[in-house]
Amino acid sequence: MEQVGISGMTGDLYITRVRPMGEAATSLTVHDGRIVAYGEAGPPGVEAIDGGDAILIPGLVEAHTHLDKTLLGMGWYRNEVGPRLIDKIENERAEKKRLGIDPARQSARQAILSVSHGSTAIRSHVDVDTEVGLSGIEGVLRTSEAFRDVVDIEIVAFPQSGMLIRPGTVELMEGALRLGAHVVGGLDPSAIDRDPKGHLDVIFDLAERFGVPVDIHLHEPAELGAFSMELIIERTRALGMQGQVTISHAFCLGMADQDYVAGLIDALAEAKVHILTTAPAPRPAPPVKRLLEAGVVVAAGSDGVRDTWGPYGNADMLERAVLVGLRNNFRRDDEVALALDTCTNGGARLMGLEDYGLAPGCKADLVLLDGETLAEAVVSRAPRRIVIKGGRVVARNGQSLIEIA
Repeated sequence: MEQVGISGMTGDLYITRVRPMGEAATSLTVHDGRIVAYGEAGPPGVEAIDGGDAILIPGLVEAHTHLDKTLLGMGWYRNEVGPRLIDKIENERAEKKRLGIDPARQSARQAILSVSHGSTAIRSHVDVDTEVGLSGIEGVLRTSEAFRDVVDIEIVAFPQSGMLIRPGTVELMEGALRLGAHVVGGLDPSAIDRDPKGHLDVIFDLAERFGVPVDIHLHEPAELGAFSMELIIERTRALGMQGQVTISHAFCLGMADQDYVAGLIDALAEAKVHILTTAPAPRPAPPVKRLLEAGVVVAAGSDGVRDTWGPYGNADMLERAVLVGLRNNFRRDDEVALALDTCTNGGARLMGLEDYGLAPGCKADLVLLDGETLAEAVVSRAPRRIVIKGGRVVARNGQSLIEIA
């Protein structure tokens, strides 16, 4: 894949009539890819863009997806997969070869779609197993490099098929990190590998040796998931990795025993372990407002987008904010803003994005939304008027401006 570019842009912008987070209209000056000032006259030689009273927000953050295995652009996949997690895992492993899923091509397709919807940063879990080897990592690394001026892509080495139960996977995980994966991933230490101590020994050892964060899929329900969560929290404390560990899905936080959940939330906050939710419809889900009130970082993601697991998803983080709001019964305007926050600031904190936001000095990763209020902009999900990455316009009116050489 060749370098991706945006023609005719320099990283300098002057935008009139924008409303930061829905507040009063002002102008915005961007120089060399960063926000310089609000409310000043336009600098000489920089073309003015009329913001049309659009709402200005920082770039949306897709904090959990699987770029390597989307089926976007490959035609419709007839899904007849069994209901269990292991059914989906085993079916996907077989279908990757049968369908000829090219991780570089498919990750590029989803990245372009994400950019058109306003995402300026993506964390992607990429499969590592003894059948695909490191091909997924290599493919998404190519996309990450080609798209570096358009969207930040962070890669998680992810043992989707299990790690200890498939000999050779641990060595491949190490190989993925040597290639350039940014995060070490894990999966259901008790339910899949059936050895929580051994699984976490490997994950946290890799994290310590390579100096990378941890992001563990935890689908395990109720008390089983809580047990694994407690072990993860203990490791985080013991190794001084506060702020560097994420638990994705965390279905156990939606279990019926809310006294138990309250203790888990306190422990997560104390250890600075982040929570990622996809706001699932059929499974218990983390209580976003309670977690935020406790000081836990909460982010959101699309998970799979049109893949062998399911036919849903369009990589739109405004839609994901709506799903977070619906799943948590958010109705007030300030609650809708909380849902959006999981798709902006929460994702940025989880990924450790530097200089993120709307303040002068921050990187000019920005989105202009149509809507009278922030809540209306979220629930209406109109095509993004303008998407800006590093001071360069990368999408207009819901259409990507990406050019692939």
